[in-house]
Amino acid sequence: MAKKKQLTKSTEDKIIFGVCGGLGEYFEVDSILFRIAFIILTFAGGGGILIYLLLALLMPTTVK
Repeated sequence: MAKKKQLTKSTEDKIIFGVCGGLGEYFEVDSILFRIAFIILTFAGGGGILIYLLLALLMPTTVK
């Protein structure tokens, strides 16, 4: 049986809360792309910080 993919914060690829690492694992891309996207959103109006903090609160942590 195939393992179901679940969006969770990463405990391995983590700088602050593990949000970008978790997004990178879920979408199977490098987490640096999400980090750059959050930085661009932050400088383009401040939405990046708000979205990041919301995801940090709402995403569960990976349990291994």
